[in-house]
Amino acid sequence: MPELPEVEVTRRSFVDRIASAHILALQLGKPLRWPLGAPAASLVGRQIWGVRRRGKYLLLDLDQGLLLVHLGMSGSLNFASTQPEAGPHDHMDLVTDRGVLRLHDPRRFGAVVWAPSEDSPQAQKLLGRLGVEPLSGQFDVTAFAQALKKRQMAIKQVLLAGSEVVGVGNIYACEALFMAGIRPTTKASRLTKPRVARLHAAIIQVLNRAVEQGGSSLKDFVSAEGRTGYFQLEAAVYGRAGEPCRVCTTSIKSMLQGQRTTFYCPTCQKP
Repeated sequence: MPELPEVEVTRRSFVDRIASAHILALQLGKPLRWPLGAPAASLVGRQIWGVRRRGKYLLLDLDQGLLLVHLGMSGSLNFASTQPEAGPHDHMDLVTDRGVLRLHDPRRFGAVVWAPSEDSPQAQKLLGRLGVEPLSGQFDVTAFAQALKKRQMAIKQVLLAGSEVVGVGNIYACEALFMAGIRPTTKASRLTKPRVARLHAAIIQVLNRAVEQGGSSLKDFVSAEGRTGYFQLEAAVYGRAGEPCRVCTTSIKSMLQGQRTTFYCPTCQKP
């Protein structure tokens, strides 16, 4: 599943090329997770002012309203001057005078939704419960510690929920917890301020490094320029069950948490 770094890498790979473009057509294929919310023809002539990211959503700001795009579990965007004929898994072509933005999504869990504004009910239904952006100045360590004190869930489950800090998905939660030396099953409320501070720093460091490396390409992910990511090649624990820890040589373990596979080092990561 594309996580925050992959979505940010995608945004950066086409934002400059699509900025100021005018929409010529919006062509939709099979239904996605949610309906568009407006007639596709009503977007013709609209100008794209820019592309932002909120959590795992891309927000295409228009001169009237905005488009919210989510990549779902297996989606990717490609922006090119022209596109070949749409295949069975190509579900959106946003045709502009600067190129065509195509959404490819084999599992159709992605979405393209129009909203009149970011504050509108349509947008807030998707964005309203998202936590703080981890790569922004709003991600405050003191507030993070106070929020975790109120949570009785395992810390990894809190990170994946996205209500305290947004966009830390499975891969990067595993990696940040390893870097911070925290066992994924530890209750969030039990973490001391120093341990929360280490986790706070680790989240920022891991996500920034992943963006630098172009994200993680485990199966389908490519940027809007068609480039794969390389972060998975340097992962400390994710996907390495049975292999020696890069720090202590203990065998990396795996387990299921909330239907997601967790990877951790039983020696380096303390309860």
